[in-house]
Amino acid sequence: MQSKNPSQEDNLGFLKSHKVESESFLLSSGDRILVSKYFLTFDLWQGLSIPNTYNGKTILNWNNEPVFAELAILRLFQSHGWNGVWVDSYRRKFRVGLPDVVDPISIPQEQDGLIKTIRIKTKRSGGCWDVFVWKDSQVLFIELKRKGKDRIQNSQNEWLEASLSSGLNIKNFLLVEWDIK
Repeated sequence: MQSKNPSQEDNLGFLKSHKVESESFLLSSGDRILVSKYFLTFDLWQGLSIPNTYNGKTILNWNNEPVFAELAILRLFQSHGWNGVWVDSYRRKFRVGLPDVVDPISIPQEQDGLIKTIRIKTKRSGGCWDVFVWKDSQVLFIELKRKGKDRIQNSQNEWLEASLSSGLNIKNFLLVEWDIK
């Protein structure tokens, strides 16, 4: 399940023009690791209101579809052949569409097993990165942060560390910093 395929970077070619830098994470061992970070901008949704904004989340326009940022990133990866979900840690659901519009889904046993293994190591249900995608034998956890408004939480750092101790490597993670055009 982990990323062993040397062509993983080829499968992320659609992001190359958006890479800006890497972000440093401090592990409990004192080691620092770098996670690739990408910057994307989106248009605001200008259409009809949606039934549930999850306490005021920003609604973006993805090809004339109202979405949250997590779903915009999921759609981007889906458009390049990846499968995946928005990991709604707050409500402990896997989603592929807006709440109250698209029902939560189950994920394949192998991917679900990986998330459960990491949750056991972190001893919490939260902390999983926002979007979980997979393609062939590759998996990626993607954390989204709105420019100037969000920051990495301790639980997300713990998720990264538990994932690395579960056999994943740094290439299984990326950050997306996003903003409105």
